[in-house]
Amino acid sequence: MPANKNALIRYKTIDNCLRNPFRRWTIDDLVDACSDALYEFEGIRKGVSLRTVQLDIQMMRSNKLGYNAPIEVYDHKYYRYADPDFSITNLPLSRHDYDTLTEAVNLLQQFQDFDHFAEMADVVGRLQDQLAVADGSRTPIVDFERNSNLTGLKFLQPLYTYTARRQCIHIFYQPYGSETPRDFLVFPHLLKEYRNRWFIFCTRLSDRKLFNLALDRIQRIEAAPDETPPKGNLFDAATFFKDVVGVTKNHKTPLATVRFQANAAHAPYIETKPLHASQMVVERKEEEGSVVFQIEVVLNAELYAQLLSFGPGVRVLSPKNAVREMRMMLQDAARQYPAFE
Repeated sequence: MPANKNALIRYKTIDNCLRNPFRRWTIDDLVDACSDALYEFEGIRKGVSLRTVQLDIQMMRSNKLGYNAPIEVYDHKYYRYADPDFSITNLPLSRHDYDTLTEAVNLLQQFQDFDHFAEMADVVGRLQDQLAVADGSRTPIVDFERNSNLTGLKFLQPLYTYTARRQCIHIFYQPYGSETPRDFLVFPHLLKEYRNRWFIFCTRLSDRKLFNLALDRIQRIEAAPDETPPKGNLFDAATFFKDVVGVTKNHKTPLATVRFQANAAHAPYIETKPLHASQMVVERKEEEGSVVFQIEVVLNAELYAQLLSFGPGVRVLSPKNAVREMRMMLQDAARQYPAFE
Protein backbone atom coordinates (compact mmCIF):
# COMPACT_ATOMS: atom_id res chain seq x y z
CA MET A 1 0.00 0.00 0.00
CA PRO A 2 1.44 3.40 -0.95
CA ALA A 3 2.31 5.74 1.89
CA ASN A 4 -0.32 8.35 2.64
CA LYS A 5 0.27 12.07 2.36
CA ASN A 6 0.97 12.68 6.05
CA ALA A 7 3.48 9.83 6.13
CA LEU A 8 5.28 11.24 3.11
CA ILE A 9 5.50 14.62 4.84
CA ARG A 10 7.05 12.93 7.87
CA TYR A 11 9.53 10.93 5.75
CA LYS A 12 10.64 14.06 3.93
CA THR A 13 10.94 15.98 7.21
CA ILE A 14 13.07 13.25 8.79
CA ASP A 15 15.17 13.18 5.63
CA ASN A 16 15.72 16.95 5.78
CA CYS A 17 16.73 16.71 9.44
CA LEU A 18 19.20 13.87 8.98
CA ARG A 19 20.79 15.65 6.01
CA ASN A 20 21.65 18.61 8.26
CA PRO A 21 25.17 17.93 9.62
CA PHE A 22 25.19 21.03 11.82
CA ARG A 23 22.73 19.69 14.35
CA ARG A 24 22.43 16.53 16.39
CA TRP A 25 18.96 14.95 16.23
CA THR A 26 17.39 13.00 19.07
CA ILE A 27 14.16 11.06 18.55
CA ASP A 28 12.31 13.84 20.42
CA ASP A 29 13.78 16.42 18.03
CA LEU A 30 12.50 14.40 15.06
CA VAL A 31 9.05 14.12 16.67
CA ASP A 32 8.92 17.90 17.12
CA ALA A 33 10.08 18.51 13.54
CA CYS A 34 7.42 16.15 12.12
CA SER A 35 4.73 17.74 14.28
CA ASP A 36 5.73 21.21 13.09
CA ALA A 37 5.72 20.08 9.44
CA LEU A 38 2.25 18.55 9.67
CA TYR A 39 0.94 21.69 11.32
CA GLU A 40 2.60 23.89 8.71
CA PHE A 41 1.50 21.95 5.62
CA GLU A 42 -1.74 20.27 6.77
CA GLY A 43 -2.92 22.35 9.72
CA ILE A 44 -2.82 19.29 12.01
CA ARG A 45 -2.43 20.46 15.61
CA LYS A 46 -2.54 17.05 17.27
CA GLY A 47 1.16 16.41 16.77
CA VAL A 48 3.00 13.14 16.14
CA SER A 49 3.63 10.37 18.64
CA LEU A 50 7.02 8.94 19.47
CA ARG A 51 5.86 5.52 18.26
CA THR A 52 4.84 6.94 14.87
CA VAL A 53 8.28 8.44 14.22
CA GLN A 54 9.98 5.22 15.37
CA LEU A 55 7.88 3.29 12.84
CA ASP A 56 8.69 5.89 10.19
CA ILE A 57 12.41 5.39 10.75
CA GLN A 58 11.91 1.64 10.57
CA MET A 59 9.98 2.03 7.30
CA MET A 60 12.66 4.32 5.82
CA ARG A 61 15.37 1.80 6.74
CA SER A 62 13.50 -1.00 5.00
CA ASN A 63 13.03 -1.74 1.30
CA LYS A 64 9.24 -1.54 1.44
CA LEU A 65 9.27 1.91 -0.15
CA GLY A 66 12.62 1.44 -1.83
CA TYR A 67 14.42 3.86 0.50
CA ASN A 68 16.89 1.55 2.30
CA ALA A 69 17.90 4.64 4.27
CA PRO A 70 21.22 4.16 6.18
CA ILE A 71 19.88 5.64 9.42
CA GLU A 72 22.13 4.96 12.38
CA VAL A 73 22.18 5.86 16.08
CA TYR A 74 25.39 7.21 17.57
CA ASP A 75 26.33 8.04 21.17
CA HIS A 76 23.29 5.91 22.08
CA LYS A 77 21.07 8.93 21.50
CA TYR A 78 21.43 10.77 18.18
CA TYR A 79 20.25 9.87 14.68
CA ARG A 80 22.03 10.52 11.38
CA TYR A 81 22.69 9.07 7.95
CA ALA A 82 25.74 6.80 7.85
CA ASP A 83 26.27 8.15 4.34
CA PRO A 84 26.20 11.97 4.62
CA ASP A 85 25.33 12.28 0.90
CA PHE A 86 22.25 10.08 1.16
CA SER A 87 18.74 11.44 0.66
CA ILE A 88 15.48 9.73 -0.19
CA THR A 89 14.98 12.44 -2.83
CA ASN A 90 18.04 11.17 -4.71
CA LEU A 91 16.59 7.70 -5.25
CA PRO A 92 15.30 6.57 -8.65
CA LEU A 93 11.60 5.92 -9.20
CA SER A 94 10.31 2.59 -7.96
CA ARG A 95 8.29 0.42 -10.35
CA HIS A 96 5.15 1.32 -8.39
CA ASP A 97 5.94 5.04 -8.70
CA TYR A 98 6.66 4.65 -12.41
CA ASP A 99 3.42 2.77 -13.08
CA THR A 100 1.39 5.30 -11.08
CA LEU A 101 2.88 8.25 -12.96
CA THR A 102 2.36 6.50 -16.30
CA GLU A 103 -1.33 6.01 -15.52
CA ALA A 104 -1.62 9.68 -14.54
CA VAL A 105 0.04 10.84 -17.77
CA ASN A 106 -2.24 8.60 -19.85
CA LEU A 107 -5.22 10.15 -18.11
CA LEU A 108 -3.97 13.69 -18.71
CA GLN A 109 -3.49 12.95 -22.41
CA GLN A 110 -7.22 12.40 -22.79
CA PHE A 111 -7.92 16.02 -21.82
CA GLN A 112 -5.41 17.76 -24.10
CA ASP A 113 -7.93 18.43 -26.87
CA PHE A 114 -10.22 20.41 -24.57
CA ASP A 115 -9.73 24.19 -24.71
CA HIS A 116 -9.39 24.60 -20.94
CA PHE A 117 -6.58 22.02 -20.84
CA ALA A 118 -4.70 23.01 -24.01
CA GLU A 119 -1.74 24.34 -22.03
CA MET A 120 -1.23 20.89 -20.46
CA ALA A 121 0.44 19.68 -23.68
CA ASP A 122 3.76 21.12 -22.50
CA VAL A 123 3.50 19.46 -19.08
CA VAL A 124 2.40 16.13 -20.51
CA GLY A 125 5.26 16.20 -22.99
CA ARG A 126 7.78 16.75 -20.22
CA LEU A 127 6.32 13.93 -18.14
CA GLN A 128 6.25 11.49 -21.07
CA ASP A 129 9.86 12.16 -21.91
CA GLN A 130 11.08 11.92 -18.31
CA LEU A 131 9.16 8.68 -17.70
CA ALA A 132 10.70 7.09 -20.78
CA VAL A 133 14.16 8.13 -19.58
CA ALA A 134 13.46 6.87 -16.04
CA ASP A 135 12.34 3.52 -17.46
CA GLY A 136 15.62 3.22 -19.33
CA SER A 137 13.90 2.70 -22.66
CA ARG A 138 15.70 5.62 -24.32
CA THR A 139 17.67 8.80 -23.86
CA PRO A 140 15.83 12.18 -23.79
CA ILE A 141 14.39 13.37 -27.11
CA VAL A 142 12.91 16.59 -25.70
CA ASP A 143 15.16 19.16 -24.03
CA PHE A 144 13.31 21.85 -22.10
CA GLU A 145 14.81 25.08 -20.86
CA ARG A 146 15.96 24.79 -17.28
CA ASN A 147 18.35 26.37 -14.82
CA SER A 148 20.05 23.78 -12.63
CA ASN A 149 21.55 26.53 -10.43
CA LEU A 150 18.23 28.17 -9.62
CA THR A 151 17.65 28.47 -5.88
CA GLY A 152 14.39 28.79 -3.99
CA LEU A 153 12.55 25.94 -5.72
CA LYS A 154 12.15 24.21 -2.35
CA PHE A 155 9.58 26.90 -1.50
CA LEU A 156 7.30 26.02 -4.44
CA GLN A 157 5.36 23.28 -2.67
CA PRO A 158 4.78 25.09 0.65
CA LEU A 159 3.81 28.30 -1.17
CA TYR A 160 1.40 26.33 -3.33
CA THR A 161 -0.15 24.78 -0.23
CA TYR A 162 -0.50 28.10 1.61
CA THR A 163 -2.00 29.77 -1.47
CA ALA A 164 -4.50 26.97 -2.05
CA ARG A 165 -5.60 27.16 1.59
CA ARG A 166 -5.83 30.95 1.60
CA GLN A 167 -3.46 31.16 4.57
CA CYS A 168 -1.42 34.21 5.58
CA ILE A 169 2.33 33.71 5.87
CA HIS A 170 5.58 35.40 6.85
CA ILE A 171 8.08 35.56 3.99
CA PHE A 172 11.61 36.43 5.03
CA TYR A 173 12.91 38.06 1.87
CA GLN A 174 16.41 39.36 1.17
CA PRO A 175 16.54 41.77 -1.80
CA TYR A 176 19.74 42.20 -3.76
CA GLY A 177 22.06 44.58 -1.94
CA SER A 178 20.42 44.01 1.45
CA GLU A 179 22.49 42.53 4.27
CA THR A 180 19.53 41.09 6.19
CA PRO A 181 16.16 39.60 5.20
CA ARG A 182 12.94 41.60 5.57
CA ASP A 183 9.83 40.09 7.14
CA PHE A 184 6.80 40.38 4.84
CA LEU A 185 3.49 39.39 6.42
CA VAL A 186 1.46 38.61 3.32
CA PHE A 187 -1.52 36.88 1.80
CA PRO A 188 -0.37 34.83 -1.25
CA HIS A 189 -2.29 34.89 -4.54
CA LEU A 190 -0.36 33.29 -7.37
CA LEU A 191 2.84 31.47 -8.26
CA LYS A 192 4.17 32.49 -11.67
CA GLU A 193 7.15 31.40 -13.75
CA TYR A 194 8.84 33.87 -16.08
CA ARG A 195 11.95 33.00 -18.04
CA ASN A 196 12.76 30.05 -15.80
CA ARG A 197 12.46 32.11 -12.62
CA TRP A 198 9.60 31.77 -10.11
CA PHE A 199 7.68 34.56 -8.37
CA ILE A 200 4.96 34.67 -5.72
CA PHE A 201 2.38 37.42 -6.07
CA CYS A 202 1.06 38.46 -2.66
CA THR A 203 -0.63 41.30 -0.78
CA ARG A 204 1.10 42.78 2.28
CA LEU A 205 -1.40 42.83 5.14
CA SER A 206 -0.17 46.09 6.68
CA ASP A 207 -1.06 48.29 3.72
CA ARG A 208 -2.77 46.00 1.16
CA LYS A 209 0.12 46.64 -1.26
CA LEU A 210 0.71 44.05 -4.00
CA PHE A 211 4.19 42.54 -4.29
CA ASN A 212 5.85 39.97 -6.49
CA LEU A 213 8.74 38.26 -4.70
CA ALA A 214 11.32 36.10 -6.45
CA LEU A 215 11.62 32.69 -4.85
CA ASP A 216 15.41 32.73 -5.22
CA ARG A 217 15.58 35.66 -2.75
CA ILE A 218 13.38 34.02 -0.09
CA GLN A 219 15.27 32.83 2.98
CA ARG A 220 12.45 31.10 4.82
CA ILE A 221 8.67 30.94 5.19
CA GLU A 222 6.55 30.70 8.32
CA ALA A 223 2.83 30.20 8.71
CA ALA A 224 0.78 32.98 10.31
CA PRO A 225 -2.25 30.97 11.47
CA ASP A 226 -3.57 33.74 13.74
CA GLU A 227 -3.84 36.25 10.88
CA THR A 228 -7.20 36.57 9.14
CA PRO A 229 -7.07 36.51 5.31
CA PRO A 230 -8.25 39.79 3.76
CA LYS A 231 -11.73 39.87 2.30
CA GLY A 232 -12.51 40.53 -1.33
CA ASN A 233 -10.63 39.77 -4.52
CA LEU A 234 -7.37 41.68 -4.15
CA PHE A 235 -5.71 40.18 -7.21
CA ASP A 236 -7.09 39.11 -10.57
CA ALA A 237 -4.37 37.39 -12.60
CA ALA A 238 -6.31 37.58 -15.89
CA THR A 239 -6.65 41.36 -15.57
CA PHE A 240 -3.20 41.99 -14.13
CA PHE A 241 -1.24 40.20 -16.86
CA LYS A 242 -3.44 41.31 -19.75
CA ASP A 243 -1.22 44.32 -20.48
CA VAL A 244 2.12 43.15 -19.03
CA VAL A 245 5.28 41.72 -20.53
CA GLY A 246 6.93 39.80 -17.70
CA VAL A 247 5.87 40.18 -14.06
CA THR A 248 6.40 43.84 -13.11
CA LYS A 249 3.52 46.29 -13.05
CA ASN A 250 2.90 49.48 -11.14
CA HIS A 251 -0.81 50.27 -10.96
CA LYS A 252 0.05 53.95 -11.39
CA THR A 253 1.77 53.28 -14.74
CA PRO A 254 -0.64 54.01 -17.60
CA LEU A 255 -1.16 51.74 -20.59
CA ALA A 256 1.05 52.68 -23.56
CA THR A 257 0.80 52.06 -27.28
CA VAL A 258 4.30 50.94 -28.22
CA ARG A 259 5.32 50.93 -31.86
CA PHE A 260 8.61 49.45 -33.01
CA GLN A 261 10.17 48.62 -36.35
CA ALA A 262 11.95 45.30 -36.91
CA ASN A 263 14.38 44.78 -39.77
CA ALA A 264 14.06 42.02 -42.35
CA ALA A 265 16.12 39.58 -40.28
CA HIS A 266 14.11 39.95 -37.07
CA ALA A 267 10.59 40.66 -38.36
CA PRO A 268 9.66 37.02 -39.18
CA TYR A 269 10.84 35.88 -35.75
CA ILE A 270 8.86 38.57 -33.94
CA GLU A 271 5.77 37.92 -36.04
CA THR A 272 5.76 34.20 -35.26
CA LYS A 273 6.67 34.73 -31.60
CA PRO A 274 4.87 37.93 -30.52
CA LEU A 275 6.23 40.01 -27.66
CA HIS A 276 2.69 40.33 -26.30
CA ALA A 277 -0.79 39.02 -27.04
CA SER A 278 -1.87 42.47 -28.27
CA GLN A 279 0.81 42.56 -30.97
CA MET A 280 -0.37 43.56 -34.43
CA VAL A 281 1.26 44.52 -37.73
CA VAL A 282 0.90 48.23 -38.51
CA GLU A 283 2.93 48.47 -41.70
CA ARG A 284 5.04 46.29 -43.98
CA LYS A 285 7.86 48.04 -45.81
CA GLU A 286 8.15 45.70 -48.77
CA GLU A 287 11.27 47.21 -50.31
CA GLU A 288 13.47 46.81 -47.24
CA GLY A 289 11.56 43.89 -45.72
CA SER A 290 11.04 45.57 -42.35
CA VAL A 291 7.78 45.50 -40.38
CA VAL A 292 6.28 48.00 -37.95
CA PHE A 293 4.55 46.31 -34.98
CA GLN A 294 2.33 47.70 -32.24
CA ILE A 295 1.57 46.40 -28.74
CA GLU A 296 -0.61 47.75 -25.90
CA VAL A 297 1.31 47.33 -22.65
CA VAL A 298 2.62 49.07 -19.57
CA LEU A 299 6.27 50.11 -19.80
CA ASN A 300 8.50 48.03 -17.53
CA ALA A 301 12.01 46.60 -17.30
CA GLU A 302 11.04 43.28 -18.85
CA LEU A 303 9.67 44.98 -21.96
CA TYR A 304 12.84 47.03 -22.42
CA ALA A 305 14.96 43.90 -21.93
CA GLN A 306 12.99 42.13 -24.66
CA LEU A 307 13.41 45.03 -27.07
CA LEU A 308 17.11 45.41 -26.27
CA SER A 309 17.67 41.69 -26.90
CA PHE A 310 17.20 42.33 -30.64
CA GLY A 311 20.08 44.81 -30.69
CA PRO A 312 20.11 47.01 -33.79
CA GLY A 313 17.43 44.82 -35.37
CA VAL A 314 14.61 46.69 -33.60
CA ARG A 315 13.97 50.41 -33.28
CA VAL A 316 11.28 51.81 -30.96
CA LEU A 317 9.21 54.51 -32.71
CA SER A 318 6.82 55.59 -29.95
CA PRO A 319 5.86 56.70 -27.34
CA LYS A 320 8.50 59.35 -26.73
CA ASN A 321 9.33 58.27 -23.17
CA ALA A 322 10.02 54.72 -24.38
CA VAL A 323 12.22 56.04 -27.20
CA ARG A 324 14.11 58.21 -24.70
CA GLU A 325 14.59 55.27 -22.30
CA MET A 326 15.87 52.99 -25.07
CA ARG A 327 18.29 55.67 -26.28
CA MET A 328 19.71 56.20 -22.78
CA MET A 329 20.21 52.47 -22.20
CA LEU A 330 21.87 51.96 -25.57
CA GLN A 331 24.14 54.95 -25.01
CA ASP A 332 25.12 53.60 -21.59
CA ALA A 333 25.84 50.23 -23.18
CA ALA A 334 27.91 51.81 -25.96
CA ARG A 335 30.08 53.59 -23.39
CA GLN A 336 31.07 50.16 -22.04
CA TYR A 337 32.83 49.49 -25.35
CA PRO A 338 35.29 52.32 -26.15
CA ALA A 339 36.55 52.48 -29.70
CA PHE A 340 39.87 50.72 -30.40
CA GLU A 341 42.68 52.95 -31.58
